[in-house]
Amino acid sequence: MDVSSYVLLSHEQALRRQLDVTANNMANTGTVGFKREQPLFHEFIETVREAPIDDAKQISFVLDFGAVHDAAQGAFQATGNPLDVMIDGPGYLNVEAPGGGVAYTRAGFIKLLESGELATSGGQRLLDAQGRAITVPAEQASSLTIAEDGTVMGADGPLGQLAVSGFSSETAVDPRGDGLMNGTNGRFLAAAEVKLKAGGVEASNVQPIVETTKMVEILRAYQTSVGMSDSMNTMRQRAIERLGKVA
Repeated sequence: MDVSSYVLLSHEQALRRQLDVTANNMANTGTVGFKREQPLFHEFIETVREAPIDDAKQISFVLDFGAVHDAAQGAFQATGNPLDVMIDGPGYLNVEAPGGGVAYTRAGFIKLLESGELATSGGQRLLDAQGRAITVPAEQASSLTIAEDGTVMGADGPLGQLAVSGFSSETAVDPRGDGLMNGTNGRFLAAAEVKLKAGGVEASNVQPIVETTKMVEILRAYQTSVGMSDSMNTMRQRAIERLGKVA
């Protein structure tokens, strides 16, 4: 396999990665709190000793560098449940991760467990800034509300405050499944920085038309790459046939 084939192969692998990410975005169009992803690629340049011209001595390959989230705000989706919240702005709700530790989520479906603790729809307990679960006395469950700054209010006053963490870059946040994220180097947002909207959740920020258009573009680029590969194979075959005749 010559250098041109390796270059085309790296390009096709990058296109496949783009297609996988785009298809995942499409599949999560209706997922609450989902942020569309876009892949990141790194250019790797290799220098060869011999080439027909000097400009051809540097060969550029495409390497998968990861993916980054689009932090654009999703639309408010009313649910009629006064406990459901949408984070209006940056940040993630802190929840107890399965197996221990802290995970993060933008999916604001909130329910009350039998134990009286606030949790996500998946059953992960919501945490405050001290990493503790927020427990609601049974007699106050019917009058429960969540204020704009995340304060959980009962009939007799505050019961706790939902912790919201922010990150300097979306590259510090990685999906772990079930609407949860792993995050590094986050910080608790002060009450003045937090703005929650109760009575609804944040819809996915995926735009189906945009993703469909991108998918078509990727498929066309892949077809072009395959066509170039077929053309080079034909050129090689003809060259071998001519060399055979000369010999």
